[in-house]
Parts: sequence; C-alpha cells; structure tokens
Amino acid sequence: MSNATTGNDVEMRELAQMLEQLFGERRGDDHRLSGPLRLDRELWSTLAELGLARLTGPEADGGSEAGWAEAAYLLGAAGAGAAAVPVAENDLLAGWLLQLSGCARAVTDPAAARTAAVLNADGSARHVPWARDVDAVVVLWETDGTWRVADVARADVEVTEAVDVASEPRDHIRVDVAALSGAEVPDGTAEEFLRRGALARALAMSGAMERVLDLVVGHTTARVQFGRPLAKFQAVQHLVSDIAAEGALARAAAQAAVTIAEESGFGSAEAGFAIAAAKSCAGHAASVVVRNAHQSLGAIGFTMEHELHRHANRLLSWRREFGSVRFWDDRLTAAAVEAGSRGLWPLITDGRPE
Repeated sequence: MSNATTGNDVEMRELAQMLEQLFGERRGDDHRLSGPLRLDRELWSTLAELGLARLTGPEADGGSEAGWAEAAYLLGAAGAGAAAVPVAENDLLAGWLLQLSGCARAVTDPAAARTAAVLNADGSARHVPWARDVDAVVVLWETDGTWRVADVARADVEVTEAVDVASEPRDHIRVDVAALSGAEVPDGTAEEFLRRGALARALAMSGAMERVLDLVVGHTTARVQFGRPLAKFQAVQHLVSDIAAEGALARAAAQAAVTIAEESGFGSAEAGFAIAAAKSCAGHAASVVVRNAHQSLGAIGFTMEHELHRHANRLLSWRREFGSVRFWDDRLTAAAVEAGSRGLWPLITDGRPE
C-alpha cells in the first residue's frame, strides 16, 4: 500500500470521527418538539465555518474543494444525526448548479443557506426542502427548449408551507420565471440533478439506518424480558440481523455509486445504473429497517421521548424523494431487459452491457 493511500485513509477516518462528534453532540435536540422543524442555524454556522456547508465547492465559494467521497461521510453523519440542515441541497445541488451555470448570485454571503428545485412550466415546484428557512433558492427550468439556472432570494419566492412525515419542511414554491434571465446550462442538467439528489438521499439514508441499528442493539441488549435480555431471543436476533444486513447493503450500493459517478461522471450510463441501484436498495432497505426496529423496541419507539421515530420517519420520507422506489425499480428493470440475457451480468458488474 502506498504512503498516499495510507495518508488518505487516515484523513478519511479523522473526517469521520470529527463528523460523528459534531453531529452526535446535537443528536436529540429536537426530539421533544412538536410542529415543523426549523433549520438549525447554529449548526449551519458551524458547518460554514468548518468549510462543510460547501464541502465540494471551490475555496472562493467558501468550500473545501472535496469530492463525493468526502461528501458521503458528511451525508451519512448528517443522516445519523437527523441534522436539520440542508447539507445536500446547499452543496451538491444548489452549489453545483451555481458553479455549472456561473449565474449571478442573489445572495453573496458565503454562509448563506440554499436549496434547489426544478420548476414546472408555470414556475412552481412542490415539496422543496427547507424553502421557508433558506436565504436563496437556486431554480432550474426549461424555456423554449433551453434549460436555465437562476439564484433567487428567498424574499422573491412565493412559499406555501408544507412538511413531510418527519415534520421537515417540504414547501411548495412559485417563482416568476418571466422576470428571470438566468444562465444557460446543458440539456442533461435536469437528469444529473435527479441523480445527484437520489444519491445524496441514499447516502443520508444509509447513515440513518446505521443509527437505527445502534438504537435497536442498545435497547435489545439492555431490555430484560422473561428473565433474559431481548437480544437472547432468536426472533429478536432475526429482526436485528435483517436490519444490519439491509443497512449494509444500502451503504455498499451507495458507496459503489459514489465511486462510479466520480470515475465516469454523473451523466454516464454506468453512473445512471449504479445510482438507480443505490436508491432502490436504500428504499427497500428502509421498509425492513423501520418495520423491524419498531417491532424490536415496541411501544417506546413510537413515543416523542425516544429517538427512533426521528430516524424512522425520515427514512420513510427520504425513500420517496428524488424518485420513488417504484421509479428507480422501473429504471433498473428497463436496463436489465434492454441488456438481455447476455448483457445482464456485465451490466451488474460493470454498469454497462457488452
């Protein structure tokens, strides 16, 4: 093993430890709250100061010039911490669109929080994460066959508040696109936006599932029933092992997609197949993880006082964002049918049929 590889591994471990401490310290801050969650501005300021709010961006943009490999650690840690911050939206979507388009910024503060959305023909978008709380919304829309990007200050966005099942803001917005000039971007930008969002959610879900496993193991080990810990019962062991297996599969698929997307580009066929597999695996895994976790913890897992519901509800919400489980399953099925019997194995192993 080269010294460069060893050094990189050490840096990644140090990053993972730092992120675990950062998000772990704030874990549980909102578990007693009722009503919609609000963006955690204190945590966001800390992320901005550390260069994590725009992790993959250039230094001139307040970023750290990292890649998706580092972003995967950040998203996993944020998912495990149920952090109320738009990490994926600000960096991997809004920041990427601004960098790609070079459009003028409505808000120039490096610590500003942004979200992003693809607009319909009437300038509207539904279920936009954190729209009510951010400083600006980066919008992508098509006009006269051309895709354009613009940075719109929050004050210029009409917001109808809504939430998902985890009480996270998923607002409906409307923007007057006729008043926007925007900057032109390539035709494949909307598809790459979808893929980036899907992979970001798959990574956050894998982090949340790891936290759920920790909670279940802790509870079943400590809880005594009929004179012995729940973890000693074979039925409970099966529930826990399924959580561990599904979570590991989801993380492996997401990490593989990160590697392929960085090597081949998000627009490649290989990345498209790998991201579809990652989001599909994460979605199916979420169903098993949530069901088995609640069966293992019983009634306490449904209470506001316990941490479980915060992760379970996010998993059920995130599995539907940037394409539902059915959507990505259909894409995988179509790719397998197109590959045929001879091309299926190369498709699975290489992401492209022979």
